[in-house]
Amino acid sequence: MENPFEKITKELSDIKVLVYEILQKPKEDYSNKVYTLQEAAGLLKVDKQTVTNHILRGNLKSKRIGRRILIPHYELFDSLNEVKSLKYKR
Repeated sequence: MENPFEKITKELSDIKVLVYEILQKPKEDYSNKVYTLQEAAGLLKVDKQTVTNHILRGNLKSKRIGRRILIPHYELFDSLNEVKSLKYKR
């Protein structure tokens, strides 16, 4: 008859290995990441026009490449404390 604690101990050791691998995984570098209007609106859970309005008001800084408007990651998330209330700001 197999000891049930052996099975639990083996599963726990497998979980420990997985957690260790996750913790050791290098974090993604977001310093050069940019978002389109659609992606930024999806992340902030607002309409695309709301993001455009905040760019026009100067609340968010963006870069225009041709017809595309790109918002840098640091601009979107460093100013997230101010931008967090985009839905409710009238």
